[in-house]
Amino acid sequence: MAEETGIDRSRLLIPGLGGLYGSLSPLSYAIMRFSAGAIMVPHGVQKLLYGSIARSAEGIAAKGIPFATFLAGATVFTELVAAICLAIGLFTRAAAVMIWIEMTVIILFFNWQFGYFWTNRGIEFALLWWLLCFAIFFRGGGRYSLDRFLGKEI
Repeated sequence: MAEETGIDRSRLLIPGLGGLYGSLSPLSYAIMRFSAGAIMVPHGVQKLLYGSIARSAEGIAAKGIPFATFLAGATVFTELVAAICLAIGLFTRAAAVMIWIEMTVIILFFNWQFGYFWTNRGIEFALLWWLLCFAIFFRGGGRYSLDRFLGKEI
């Protein structure tokens, strides 16, 4: 068990927790990947049901970004479809790249001016997603994903 999970009980302050760590360790990546996608889905739902592409496009165009209507639609698609794919591990790398690109735009054009802290509309929350999706891109779907079930990944 220790070799599979990388848990060395002799290094733990409370060695009795080694069994818990070892049994849940294989799930940790799936939980991280699922959370990164699932937490974004409500943002897409909110934009789809309560916002409008036109209103989102206005905000994008106000920043001087071209193709605002297309990008507003791509944002809704990313926050809804790509986020669901990330959560369930389907086309995981493509979904991670889409979200990573969106977070790059959000950080640079929408949050940078407000500094770091998310409580002041800063980059903190978008940066966390950016880093998670960067890591997920290189790892792929992992053990508990639809990509693994399908036997192919992008």
